Amino acid sequence: MRAPLGLLRLLAARGWGRPPRRCLGAMARYGTEQRGRPHSPDYRLYFKNPEGKYISPFHDIPLFAGSKEDKEIPAKRSKTTGSEVLFNMIVEVPRWTNAKMEIATEEPLNPIKQDIKKGKLRYVANIFPHKGYIWNYGALPQTWEDPSHTDEITGCCGDNDPVDVCEIGSKIRSSGEIVQVKVLGVLALIDEGETDWKIIAISVDDPEAQKIHDIDDVRKHKPGYLEATVDWFRSYKVPDGKPENQFAFNGEFKDKDFAVEIIKSTHEYWKALLHKKADGGTIKCTNVLVGGSPFCCGEEDARSIVQSMWD
Repeated sequence: MRAPLGLLRLLAARGWGRPPRRCLGAMARYGTEQRGRPHSPDYRLYFKNPEGKYISPFHDIPLFAGSKEDKEIPAKRSKTTGSEVLFNMIVEVPRWTNAKMEIATEEPLNPIKQDIKKGKLRYVANIFPHKGYIWNYGALPQTWEDPSHTDEITGCCGDNDPVDVCEIGSKIRSSGEIVQVKVLGVLALIDEGETDWKIIAISVDDPEAQKIHDIDDVRKHKPGYLEATVDWFRSYKVPDGKPENQFAFNGEFKDKDFAVEIIKSTHEYWKALLHKKADGGTIKCTNVLVGGSPFCCGEEDARSIVQSMWD
């Protein structure tokens, strides 16, 4: 017997009977679970696979869209649209918001949390004429900018994080959403002496994705967006009393092919990290799906990790 419509609405209003939150979009099979209160130091967003098992978004979500989610590092064969390789992006910060949400690389299973500086939750300032982040901002899973590696191009070491992504599509995404993106180009930010690559990408399901294939197409179809991006990254730390950031290549964007090579190299650094061939320092490499990794754990261990954080 079906419940009356009025009762269903009442239950929904009180949050009862609501299905677990799912990341919408191209990678809808991943779920997330919130712990703690948003905009508080204890807030965490954990990730689950289609079977409801806790996973690390940093290590267990494939870099290449279309890779099989088994216990092996994704194969080179990747899902393509024509000649374009698609990548999975983890959205950390939705466009127009200010809270600096990020993958917690130093916590087991790497949930998303809000960054803290000097004991305070971190928010980016509004830099006129911008409001918060001007793109959906996030990271590519299974990539790592090795701090012990000095980049031959920039002359600076990596920043010890996954590679950052600026998704320029028209839709405002949600924190924790997994989006399949087309890579368009890359900007080389030098952030406090470290190489901090910023990949420019667009969601494959965006209405403009069919006509934007490379960085020159962004200039054509979204005039002013790249200039605003450089301006934002140059100035976003100035309100905190820090100097302007610098760029390699005089702030010029490199094209899609260059960006893909950066992604491939950082994927190799990540592989070395997960197999103890590189020193990650305080980075937590706990994972559930990376075959052959000494940091791989079972489903029960992953669940225990989450529970132990909240006991």
